[in-house]
Order: sequence, then structure tokens, then C-alpha cells
Amino acid sequence: MWYHKPVINEDMLQSLPNLKIVASSGVGIDHLDLNLLSSYGVKASNTPFVVSTDTADLGMALMLASSRRLVEGYQMAVSCDTEYFPADWLGTEVSGATLGIVGMGTIGYKVAERAKGFEMKILYHNRNRRNKEEESAVGAIYCKKIDDLLQQSDFVLLSVNLTPETHKLIGKRELELMKPTATLINISRGLVVDQDALVEALQNKVIKAAALDVTYPEPLPRDHPLLKLKNVIITPHIGSATKKTRRLMMENMTESIQAGLTGLPVPNEVL
Repeated sequence: MWYHKPVINEDMLQSLPNLKIVASSGVGIDHLDLNLLSSYGVKASNTPFVVSTDTADLGMALMLASSRRLVEGYQMAVSCDTEYFPADWLGTEVSGATLGIVGMGTIGYKVAERAKGFEMKILYHNRNRRNKEEESAVGAIYCKKIDDLLQQSDFVLLSVNLTPETHKLIGKRELELMKPTATLINISRGLVVDQDALVEALQNKVIKAAALDVTYPEPLPRDHPLLKLKNVIITPHIGSATKKTRRLMMENMTESIQAGLTGLPVPNEVL
């Protein structure tokens, strides 16, 4: 499967009686019905580790681009209407700011490693607390309650899997807890955020800005209000989109398929 295609449903499984494994690209598995696959004796795999470095890089890129208003600045610099650069056109500091990471898995932790280089104060919320050595290595402070993280952070970065528990994890209430100067960054899945609530929060200056690599649906309808807001940056779900990583993803999927066909343990099997 690539970009969640083809859709694996019961009709397809019934039409493929000899199917042994579904190898899916990327880390997310929200598009897979694992119980259905298991009922047909079909294994599933993904490629969770090879995407983490590039996705963390993109998370930092979105943070920097949004805070320093790079897209707006580019448009100003190349516009035929620009006669001068205004002296009061300002961005927001990243160095020394507080970053709240929601989801401190492999990707979230790599973001923290990068943020440490910017001397950021790092808060994180996760189902399970990291050990003290891992926290100390990046200077991360655990927030048992997500509310505490939201209230303190200048940047809130989402790096969680989409599950029933994280579906619309960030809604109207959570956005209102954030600082009016804060930026929301989403590198996980679009449905982790209530997009209607996000539009309202951005329009009413409840938060300052958003930088999104993921939306729902993808791409958004061309008349969607998120596409019209200047305080939003949207990229086309390119967290893992580098030549090296995409090749490694394909190699991982091939290895899983070969193992599944020969009865060997499947690398990165999703259980």
C-alpha cells in the first residue's frame, strides 16, 4: 500500500484468497483494519523507523518557516507590487522559546534533539514517560496532563498516531488553552485536530498561527478556509518525502513481503 491505496476491505480480501501480507508505507496504521486482516490470516507491516528523521526535520522546518513568516516574506520579496520592505515586518523567536511535543515517540524525540540545538525549553506529553536518561539528554520535562503543556508552550507540535483516543485530540477547548501567541504544528495526521475549531481559532486570534503537513482530507477542497489564511502554512504531507527515505521505505516493504511469503518473521509487523 502506498498513500493508503489500494483500500483493503472485505471485498478485496475475499477476492484474494492467497493473500499473505499487506505491506504499508509509512508509520500510520489508522487506515488498516487489523482485526479484519487477522480474521483472514493476513499479516500487516509498516515502515515506522525509516521515516522518523525526515519527519522530524520537516517539523523543525515548519516551525522555523511559520515563526519567521518565510512564505509571506517570499511572496513580498517577489511581488511586482513591492516597492520597499517594511521595517516593522517581524517574526517570532524560536531560539529560547518553549516547545511542547505531544507524542514523544521516535519522531517526537528526534524533534526534541533538534530543538535542543535551538536552546528551546522542551515540554512533552506522552502515554508513557521517557526514562530519566532520555529526558536529560534533550532537557525535556514531562507533562502528565496535556493541559499543562498547552498553557505553557510557544509552539505545540503534534507527533502522535491516529487512534480513537487521539481523534480530534486538539479541539476548541485545547486551542483556547494555548497562548494567543502560540503556533500549532501538525506532522501526525489531519484528524488529530478538529479543523473547524482550528479555523475559528486562527480567524479569531485565539492562537497566532498553524503549520500543517497533514490535513483532512488531503488535499483540502480548493475553497477550504484554511487555504485563505495568511497565518497558516500547509505542505502536502511530505514528512518522509526525500529520495533516500522513500527508497528505504520501499526496501523495508519488500523485505516484509518476502518474509511474509516464505513464512519467516516479518520485519516491522503490525500486531
